[in-house]
Parts: sequence; structure tokens; C-alpha cells
Amino acid sequence: MRCAADDTLCVDPHWVRRPSGRLPKKTRREAATILRHQFSDRPVKYSLITGTVLFAVTAPAAAQWPPPPLYDTAEPARTCESLTTVDLADTTVDSAALETAGPGGPPYCRVTAIATHPPANDRVTIWVALPTETWNGRFLGTGGGGFSGGSPRSLPAAVREGFAAAATDTGHEQNSGSFALGPDGALEWMLIRDNAYLGIHAMTRVGKELTAAFYGRQPKYSYFRGCSTGGRQGLMEVQRYPDDYDGVLSGAPAINWDRLHLAQMWGQLVMLEAGHFVRPCAFRLAQARAVEACDMQDGLADDVIPEPRQCPFDPAELLGAEVESCGPITEADIAVLRKILEGPRRRDGSFLWYGLTPGTDFLALNGTTRDPLGGAPMRITLDWFRYFLARDPDFDWTGLTHPSYEHYWDQSVEEFGRVFGTDRTDLSGFRDRGGKAIVWHGWSDPLIYAQGTVDWFEGVEDRMGDTGDFLRLFMVSGARHCADMPGITPENPFAVVVRWVEEGVSPATLGAVRRGADGEVLESRPICRYPKAAIYSGNGDPKDAASFECREQVLDR
Repeated sequence: MRCAADDTLCVDPHWVRRPSGRLPKKTRREAATILRHQFSDRPVKYSLITGTVLFAVTAPAAAQWPPPPLYDTAEPARTCESLTTVDLADTTVDSAALETAGPGGPPYCRVTAIATHPPANDRVTIWVALPTETWNGRFLGTGGGGFSGGSPRSLPAAVREGFAAAATDTGHEQNSGSFALGPDGALEWMLIRDNAYLGIHAMTRVGKELTAAFYGRQPKYSYFRGCSTGGRQGLMEVQRYPDDYDGVLSGAPAINWDRLHLAQMWGQLVMLEAGHFVRPCAFRLAQARAVEACDMQDGLADDVIPEPRQCPFDPAELLGAEVESCGPITEADIAVLRKILEGPRRRDGSFLWYGLTPGTDFLALNGTTRDPLGGAPMRITLDWFRYFLARDPDFDWTGLTHPSYEHYWDQSVEEFGRVFGTDRTDLSGFRDRGGKAIVWHGWSDPLIYAQGTVDWFEGVEDRMGDTGDFLRLFMVSGARHCADMPGITPENPFAVVVRWVEEGVSPATLGAVRRGADGEVLESRPICRYPKAAIYSGNGDPKDAASFECREQVLDR
């Protein structure tokens, strides 16, 4: 049967959920190979040359930015204040007033609207920013982070780029998971659905309608950009509402939300059950030694592992190593490190999810405190357990056991997978209407497991074949989470999306740079389309992107 896109109680024929712990054959084979070699006493050899060399990478022609206007005039068709009288379905416009996008920035009309979904009494706050002089003819939806649906603070930057733009709180104000639990201890399903997907769709509808009302014409193109939760929101739009956007930039997407938060608790559970919490200094040493072990994969010593899945680092190599004057690495430390890198498993050893990749910061999710040494889970992870699973604001995570962890895992997937999960693999609606999406993720993301994004992308390719005409994935070596990326970082990948949509220029690489305080480019590097990685050619300046080639690293068995 056919379903409304937002009907979570109906079986959607385009919905493909993978059973918990069961992955596509290709990914399962790959995971098994990695685990088989990861802690082997036998050396593992890797070839950096067996992948096909496509070309010596040169910096791609830069798109004009900000993008040029698409209409002859950006003059509004009505006053800002008159937008309070616009008739919108299930929406009231609370205010409309002129502001400026920062000191000396262009003026814009800031609108605040409240949308609802009858017969529910939810209130989704939507902020829309409409440039009064510099509109470029495009609409931009923006995303949030954590449990926050978004913020009006994202809008001035979009206005300075010429976009009419929108943001939303997705139905609750605080960046906390407490909105999910009512005073009676029952789940607030309407607010959960607002946060999961309805709020962003409402923002898009209202934002576009107000844009059309203000300028007297529709935006020629509509885009969405976001990272983390915002990355998930962008892909949710692609999957549930493929007509909403022409182009989407999704960074470090929290695709597997229902599994992600359980996986984030895995290291804390391991230490809790072992009765051994690893010192921060030991975690830092393990990270540094992994980077040392696999830094030269790309032929260049730069403290970056280009393909962590092929890093054979074994924590056992650390046994007895002295750390920052806080004692040697112990067998107990090594046992914990191995399980964190391996990732969540059931008691029978079967796969639940991926672990952190070698060279990634352990402490973001597996933090420990001193005096006495104990665990410190991330707040967002704790909120998921407190308000969504245990439904007890006073939930004590130190009471977790492996059996209860498995129970919570299954509960999370069963209750929230179809609401929050963004792992649909049939994207034909988005493809067929001509949409374009770029997904990028840092291989060293300490919060959202990079291999989860690869797993989803490979699932899409398994189902749909080559996705190069509408969806491309770029894995960023050494990058952490969203803007938290030391060293070389992607430079305006959103401009690449716009150019792909409007000029048909499909990207083989993303440009990445490291800049000095004065904005001067100190170093450049290509980010290659997955599954390839940028490998130093052996010739030329290693700080110049032209000295790198895109190659696929292949395991030499």
C-alpha cells in the first residue's frame, strides 16, 4: 500500500530497514576482513598503488561565490511588515521586522512564524530571513545540532550570501532530549516526530511560501545545508520529501540515530563491566600511536591516516608504555581499547555496530574523570537513555549491564528507527526529480561513526547502482566532527552543490585548504570521491593539491 511520507504507522514501500546487527553482504565481508586483521599478530600488508589512478589532482575551477543573482531585480513585491497578514496553512506569522545581517551587513526582513499539525497542539517556531536588496533568487534551509532543530543565528550568514533562508526549533526550545517525555512519563510522540522530520519539512514549506509572497516570485532553486543533526535532517528531506530541495549538503550526518546513541555508550559500558576505567593519558597515547603506525599509508608523514579501515594498529603494542608520568599501559587498558575499536557486540559476539576508527579521539565519548576514576558519558547520549528509552529523568547509567544494554539497543531500533533513522536506500524520488546531494564525513569523527555513513552509502549503491549522477560521498582523512577539523578542511563544499545543480558540473573532488590568520592558503589537498583517497604522488610540493592523486587503497591479502 501507499503511505503519506510522514505516516510512521504505515508501511512505506520505499522504506528499507536493515535488521539490527545484519548488514549488506558487501559491508559484512568488509567488516569481517577488517576485524580478522585488526589485532592479528601477523603483519598485514597494504598496497597504496593497486587502486586505479584517475588523474593528478589539480584545483577544480572555483564556483563564483556568493552565487550570482538569478533574477534581474531583487526588489520585494511588498513591505516586510505586511507579511504578518499572509495566509498560510496551519501557520500564523507572529512578527516581521527589518534587521541587518551583522555590522555593515545587508538589510533583511526577519519573520517569525508558528506552524502546527492539527489536531495536535504542537508549536514549531520558524524563522525566515528575506534580503531586501541582495536576494540571489534562491532559498536555503538550515539545520541544527544535537537535539536542537536549528537556530536563527544561522540566518545572517545566509543573508550575506544572498539567500532567502529559514531555520526552525522543530517544536522545542532547549537543546535537550527532555522534550520527548511528558509530565505523565509517556512519550510525546508529536514532539518527537516534529524533531525527527516534520519540523524541517514545515520550515521548508513556510520558508518557500513567505519567500514567494515577499518577492512576488518563487525561488528558482532551493537548497539545504547542515552538519551532524543538520546532516541527518538534509538526508531525511531527500528520503521523505524529495521535492523539497534541488540540492543538499549533508556533513557528518547522524544517519543511524536510533543506533548511534547506543553505540556512543558502548565504551562506557565496557569500562563499567570490566571495573576498569582507562586514564585520559592512556587514551591519548593510543590515538597518537595509531596515527604513527598508519600515517604513511599515503606516502606522506602528515599525522593523518588516509584510510583508517586499513590501519592494522593493535593496542597490544602499547603494553608497558609509560604515559605522561601517569603510569604504564596495562593489559586491562588494552582490553578496553580493543573493544572500543571493535565496536558494540552482543554477548554472543555478534555485530551490533561499528567502533571508532584507529587514530580517532577516544575521549569525546569515552571520557573518564579523576578522584576516583570513573566514566563521563556524553550528555546527548545520556539524554537518549533518560528520556527516550528508560523514560526516567533520574536514570543512572552506572546500573547498565550487557543484557540491559542489548535490551535498550533493540528497543531503540524498534521504537525509533522508522522515525529518526535516515538509512533508506531507495532515493529514486530525489534522483528522478533531478536532485543533487553531497555527503561528506571525517574519517576521524569522534562522535558519529564514519563507517556508519559508508555503510548507508554502500547500501544505496547496492540497491540503485552507481549514484554519481545525483549522490556523491566524500570521506575526509583526519577530519573530526563538522567544523572541529584540525589541519586541512573542506572549503565551501556548499558552493560545489550549487554549481552541480545549476551548471551540471559533477564534482570528482572537493577542495580543501589550511589557511593562515591573514587568510593566505598555507596548504591545499583534494578530497576524493569515495572510495578513493588522496595519495601523494611522490613528486612536487606536498602542500600543493596538484601533487596528489585519487587512488583506491586495496587490501593486499
